Amino acid sequence: MLTEFQDYLTFENIYIWSNFLVFPFWLMLIFIPKSKITQIIVNSVILPLIFAVTYIYVIYNIILLEESISDLFQLYIGLDSLYTVFSSEGFLVIFWLHFLFVNLFLGSWISNDGIKYNMSLKIIFLPLILTYLSGPVGFTIYWLIRIFYAKKLRIHD
Repeated sequence: MLTEFQDYLTFENIYIWSNFLVFPFWLMLIFIPKSKITQIIVNSVILPLIFAVTYIYVIYNIILLEESISDLFQLYIGLDSLYTVFSSEGFLVIFWLHFLFVNLFLGSWISNDGIKYNMSLKIIFLPLILTYLSGPVGFTIYWLIRIFYAKKLRIHD
């Protein structure tokens, strides 16, 4: 049974399932941010733990497949090194999980901050969608909206 489960959890399947499984959390942030369910599931330690376990599982499989984990530390040398790292399915999945998690974290922060400033869902809808697609763009648009909505300019919060 465990072997069948491990055989099923290929890098491709982890990629596909992570995309499908993150989507309901985004829907919760966009449509029911004040709900207890959203607060418990999306804004708790549950999702970071799920991502961390998946991340560790992928790293474990990279080591089993004898891909060089030291390649990961070559990222900052140049674009050729980055290309080499991304040519590995395992490292590509790790970075995709990282992308999904960071964007979801930003979306959660936007949602909570919108609640804090009593913003309408209509106002934060577009920034949340853009954060889902491209984290920094949606976050920046939200921050600009927040400046005008909250009538204060803060560099940090």
